[in-house]
Amino acid sequence: MKKPKTMNRENLTHNPAEQALIAQLIEANQEHLFADWDEPGINDEAKAAFLADLARINSSYPGGLAGYIANARTLLAEAKEGSNPFEGCVPHQPNPVDLTQFDASYDRYEALGKAHFGKTAFVLVAGGLGERLGYSGIKLDIPVEVTETTPYLAHYAACLKAMESRMETPRPVPLIIMTSEDTNAKTLASLEAHHWFGLQKEQVHILKQELVPAIADNEGHLALEKKYKLVLKPHGHGDIHMLLHTSGIAARLHAQGYEHLVFMQDTNGQVFNALPAALGVSVEKGFDFNSLAVNRIPGEAVGGLARLIGNGKDLIINVEYNQLDPLLRATVSPEGDVPNERGFSLFPGNINVLVVKLASYTRILESTQGIIAEFVNPKYSDATRTVFKKPTRLETMMQDLAKLFGPNERVGVSVFDRRWCFSAVKNNVADAAAKYKAGGPPESGATAESDFYGAGRTRLSVAGMTVNEAPETLILDLPMTPGPRVILRPSFALTLEEVRTKISGGTIRGEATLVLEGENIRLENVEIADGAALVIKACAGAQVTVRNLKVANDGFELVRLTEAEMQSEATPEYLRIRGYRIENRGAKVYAFTTPGTYLIDATGAVGAWPVQRPK
Repeated sequence: MKKPKTMNRENLTHNPAEQALIAQLIEANQEHLFADWDEPGINDEAKAAFLADLARINSSYPGGLAGYIANARTLLAEAKEGSNPFEGCVPHQPNPVDLTQFDASYDRYEALGKAHFGKTAFVLVAGGLGERLGYSGIKLDIPVEVTETTPYLAHYAACLKAMESRMETPRPVPLIIMTSEDTNAKTLASLEAHHWFGLQKEQVHILKQELVPAIADNEGHLALEKKYKLVLKPHGHGDIHMLLHTSGIAARLHAQGYEHLVFMQDTNGQVFNALPAALGVSVEKGFDFNSLAVNRIPGEAVGGLARLIGNGKDLIINVEYNQLDPLLRATVSPEGDVPNERGFSLFPGNINVLVVKLASYTRILESTQGIIAEFVNPKYSDATRTVFKKPTRLETMMQDLAKLFGPNERVGVSVFDRRWCFSAVKNNVADAAAKYKAGGPPESGATAESDFYGAGRTRLSVAGMTVNEAPETLILDLPMTPGPRVILRPSFALTLEEVRTKISGGTIRGEATLVLEGENIRLENVEIADGAALVIKACAGAQVTVRNLKVANDGFELVRLTEAEMQSEATPEYLRIRGYRIENRGAKVYAFTTPGTYLIDATGAVGAWPVQRPK
């Protein structure tokens, strides 16, 4: 490596703290960072910014930059050798709790979870932009659906408000959002522009994660984009544990009587469908760590949850799909990841939604300082595994927290129906179509919205309403079921039992639409024809009963975007990532803004005092 022109630190900076950091980095074989520096008075602003970046990263990373470099060298040496992280371990089925059937057991778990709403806080990992979606903003601003165009963040906030309204002694549900350099300012701007989506400002905590330096080679040299400019990359969502520790938030929540933390991702409109039952499972079984999962097809490109026994350990952890099959072939299954009698793998698919007991969590944070095991995944450009195609970095994964739980703590897995609990927005239209063609989940804006409506139809079916689905169709080569489009807002129902008590009989057909918003709405033998739409919104204190109503109108229409609209910047990005828009052609909308008791009869007339006329 080329040495600096002089080792006189005063040529680099007059700041003693910065000089000490420079000395540490040179000791760590990072002389290249300071080679060929300009003389004092030239590019001083760029030098100062560079040193400020180094100081910030040094203070934010446990062990400082010297620790980061040392960890990188160790992990890169293991990667070069092709070390097997599971050497000596034998995989076993994790004995999951099956919640794929909506039976009496499911109802019991939901009731238990509902009773613990007041002792639960939520962590939302939201450090990623929607760039690969073709969406320039933050993913939290993407609409869950475009019937009413509700952003994910608004949907999550509505769920928290609904939880609060169902507590015996209501109190705000804490929401911790982990942002990044890319998303922090836009997340705060969105919250402020929408008045915190009805939440109290004090119940929302923003934790910003820092970027980490990229590594240029196996010797652990930090990569430079140009002179005075590091290559910086995300460190992974595992940083959330360190941030919850260093901020003191986890310890504070535990001291305030909260018992569980729920960790979730930025785009999953179905997550709150499963959370009451998952929380109930954690309570009843005393799980310290509970991973929500779905049944996965063998070989599917999603991590599998497995019980690994060996090397003096017994862990239930996520094993990436490309590691799981070779591990099985090398130990217990020569044929690899084979299906069971239902066609599913023995190892459920990880969806990165976690329910963690705060008592054990804070104890682990205290002993580990929130540091989660790192990994590195360099892409080599030669067979000798010495040259990188591009700089790499150390990463952490939120779910690897499970590795820190000991034999006296309980780690479990709860398996739900996929459409009921999970459908993410990750891929642009072209990439999603390619994944679908290859047999994988598309995870696009359109398929997530389709699944969101599908979960609503499931709720109606469980309540006893007859649901006749429209045939599945392809939009831009992506599968979508165009109806019925069912939106049961969190204010209307958070559990299946609530839906059963509020809906009895009736039918909904084809491409019909039903939107219910408000806690005290009841439907009795309501029939909604193919293509028709019924929207009811009731304020707090308004009790609305709809009896024997037959709804037939022009409703909402799903309109495919033309090729010109798909290419036009005048078309909103949230529509272009779907390939369609939904237009109101004549939906029947009832809005009750005054408390009272109302009846909508078979003719559609409203009877009550004071009378509230439909729009």
